[in-house]
Amino acid sequence: MTDKAIGDFGLIGLAVMGQNLLLNVADHKEFNVVAFNRTVAKVDRFMDNEAKDYKNIEGAHSMEEFVLKLKKPRRIMLLVMAGKPVDDFITALLPFVEKGDIIIDGGNSHFPDTNRRTRSLAEKGIRFVGTGVSGGEEGARYGPSLMPGGNEEAWPYIKDIFQSISAKSDGEPCCDWVGDQGAGHYVKMVHNGIEYGDMQLICEAYDIMKRGLGLSAKEMADVFAEWNKGVLDSFLIEITRDVLRFDDDDGTPLVEKILDSAGQKGTGKWTAINALDLGMPVTLIGEAVFARCLSSLKQERGRAAGVLAGPTPKFDGDKKKFLADLEQALYASKIISYAQGFMLIQNAAKEYKWKLNKPSIALMWRGGCIIRSVFLKDITSAYRKNPDLENLLFDDFFNKAIHKAQDGWRDIVSKGALWGIPTPAFSTALSWYDGYRTKDLPANLLQAQRDYFGAHTFRIKPDHASEKYPEGKDNHVNWTGRGGDVSASTYQA
Repeated sequence: MTDKAIGDFGLIGLAVMGQNLLLNVADHKEFNVVAFNRTVAKVDRFMDNEAKDYKNIEGAHSMEEFVLKLKKPRRIMLLVMAGKPVDDFITALLPFVEKGDIIIDGGNSHFPDTNRRTRSLAEKGIRFVGTGVSGGEEGARYGPSLMPGGNEEAWPYIKDIFQSISAKSDGEPCCDWVGDQGAGHYVKMVHNGIEYGDMQLICEAYDIMKRGLGLSAKEMADVFAEWNKGVLDSFLIEITRDVLRFDDDDGTPLVEKILDSAGQKGTGKWTAINALDLGMPVTLIGEAVFARCLSSLKQERGRAAGVLAGPTPKFDGDKKKFLADLEQALYASKIISYAQGFMLIQNAAKEYKWKLNKPSIALMWRGGCIIRSVFLKDITSAYRKNPDLENLLFDDFFNKAIHKAQDGWRDIVSKGALWGIPTPAFSTALSWYDGYRTKDLPANLLQAQRDYFGAHTFRIKPDHASEKYPEGKDNHVNWTGRGGDVSASTYQA
């Protein structure tokens, strides 16, 4: 490359993810790429080492040089820490970019920030894109799942690069336009929330096998290996198998030496909070987040273990059947997790007035990303067959699957309770399923309680409507009245 503006794509941020994504683009020889980093010495190190064999990568030593080396409209991607650093880099770019240029944020930004940036940059004529990038370091290098959203005018200019470098599933790129403003980062947020749920479910299955059945790490690895050949075939099941087979230098499983205190970066929490904001019962992701929070109370749990009694697991049944039931419990709970996730996405589209393509979202998650699995092909098929599908459980495939799994699922949750082994994700998935299939929930009593102590009103069931209690009206009664002294009135909340 020369000093002329011949760069097709520029990337700022040369941490491992940034380097790998840039090398991925450069592997497609039709694209010339330009690299920049705030610490300029890192650019030189990258050019002298990782990029030394690439003739279509060039480094820049200032923001101005970086921008001038890119063809118009400039396609600039930021892979920097979310939050203020993104705003700082945008501010630093503004003196050099021009109307029509494209700035892409590939970090784990919170979608309200992407909403704000899309609007503010559009006023300056700059097309902003917030894209989810999933797949970790390996995905970035060889094919991630990409979830772009923001200013749709930018899509025709970045589509060729994004779909070229993304993972492929059955020949289709795991990348498509998601929607307006922060829709791309929103879908990535929900992806991460589902990832939290999947990981927690797998950990609960591991705990049941370990403490309930007394299996060794190697025996559990064999179970996960077998599961990975069937309906649970997925990246997370695959790596769980590998983790359980990994021994330390002394020949013992390394996993058993790892401190049982889980970290988190916040995207699962964002998903749970947003679900509450939208009034969506995304219970499994919420429980997965709380399970990580509980794990962090390591010292307190140690003290509690010495004073709080509970049952000792004892298994005396058919181990093969039990493992088959556990597989079905994991599968059924996973279906519930995805059903909840897509409910949230669907509701967010209405709330934020986004046009979201659900079949494309499922396709984007089929390859490259952390939650990639054979299971997502069935979700893609369900939404392609019926884009307006109200819930995954109404699709024939998933309806049959959940009914087939139900007996084993209930047995596993029951065993967890009887053995004193916590199964928050399995349990909440089953409770949500039972709540969702229940025509009349006890919320009528709850609403009566609210009206009693706070005059919060209630509405009457359609088949019980009367002149005294009209359908669709907010009613309030004096709950302390006696006999005929009970009063009722239409109450305006």
